[in-house]
Amino acid sequence: MTQSPNPARLTARRTVVAAVGAGGLAAALAACGDDPGDGGGSGDSGSTEVRPQEGGDDGGAQLGTTSEVPEGGGKIFKDQKVVVTQPEPGAFKAFSAVCTHQGCLVSSVEDGTINCACHGSKFAITDGSVAQGPALEPLPAEDVRVDGDVLRQG
Repeated sequence: MTQSPNPARLTARRTVVAAVGAGGLAAALAACGDDPGDGGGSGDSGSTEVRPQEGGDDGGAQLGTTSEVPEGGGKIFKDQKVVVTQPEPGAFKAFSAVCTHQGCLVSSVEDGTINCACHGSKFAITDGSVAQGPALEPLPAEDVRVDGDVLRQG
């Protein structure tokens, strides 16, 4: 007499196969997301410079003002999941506020680093690179512009 396969084991195998497929799809989509203007697939997260607004009123959603971002520090805009830093006077940088370790929102910007309280990862305010693990990947750059004294996203 032949035994039929265990339904629980089949379900577990399907779950693993589906997860591996989803991971491959995510990797493929991430690879397709490189902007040819930023070095095209060089492995870096692109420019982190916050650029000046170039005319027009459709400059994107307002995040806040430049005066909210302290020199040598930064401000986390939690609702938009963006952190804007000012490593040097008048030089603004923007990054995702989602930690690359396990997806927690970063919690503070102090002593030259963007900090995640979940597991202790720290990222440099200058370029989003990992200053202290467990995170292995830098914070991705975000598209933020300065319009007068207003910071705009997108």
